[in-house]
Amino acid sequence: MKRLLALVVFLAVATAVARPQAENINGPDCSGSWPTNMTFVHLKNAGLADNSSIDFSKTKTSPLASERVGRDLWHQVYYVTFTKKSSETIEAIAVHDASLEECSMSGVEVFVVSNHFKPDRK
Repeated sequence: MKRLLALVVFLAVATAVARPQAENINGPDCSGSWPTNMTFVHLKNAGLADNSSIDFSKTKTSPLASERVGRDLWHQVYYVTFTKKSSETIEAIAVHDASLEECSMSGVEVFVVSNHFKPDRK
């Protein structure tokens, strides 16, 4: 439980700090590759999605944070959104390690976002 709370706090801070600088992510940009693909595999294995239900042309992966943890190793966090053909979205946080040579230096830990509360726009 403490780990989950720490992750939520980290993601809140990382989103506020890293979102405007997403183009300048430290380390490799693995958007659309390993974290995206493995997030879909986890969703598929959990029965939340399948190949026929997703409009893959609308899939979005945004880097949230990247921290160097070794000489050629980064711990990274991505926000992945899959859009179903019904227009419903599945949002998830993907966490993994990557190097300049390989985005798949670790497995991908996936957190499905069950609710996303956005501010009211006036």
